[in-house]
Amino acid sequence: MYKNLSFRLLLASAMAMATTFAVAAPHDGDGRDNGGSHHSDSVRGLGLSLTQLNATDAQRARITQILSADSAQMDAQRQAVQKQRTALDAMTPTDTGYQAAAARLAQAEASETQMRVIQHAQNETQIYAVLTPAQQAQLATVKAQRQAREAAWQQLKAKYPVASDVQDGR
Repeated sequence: MYKNLSFRLLLASAMAMATTFAVAAPHDGDGRDNGGSHHSDSVRGLGLSLTQLNATDAQRARITQILSADSAQMDAQRQAVQKQRTALDAMTPTDTGYQAAAARLAQAEASETQMRVIQHAQNETQIYAVLTPAQQAQLATVKAQRQAREAAWQQLKAKYPVASDVQDGR
């Protein structure tokens, strides 16, 4: 079971890194310097680079502005949750208030997750508004291709289960 889990984690990490490098890497010949910012060329969460979309400089600037505002807003909430997590980690289960601290942390993490999902949807809406209809169609095509690859991967995993999955009843 652990070998299978380790293999899957390794495979997922490798795929994520390959995708990140392919999407976020600077592109030769476009004459643009991304300045080291992960926002300037990769549309986070949309799975496509601005170069692939042939985004104009004005579109790039607006999308970077949208994502930068999101990042600043989420950092404060992320730091507050991290403080609560650190405080809980410093406690032992026998400490007075341990359960209450755990409940507060759970609530803060739930709020952070809710905010992140809502903010992601708002970002996508704002970014879509910046894109032309042709760019929106291209983005939809890329998303459909990604979903097809994921479905094919799931079918492959079902067709060729790892021995430990079969033994564990998965």
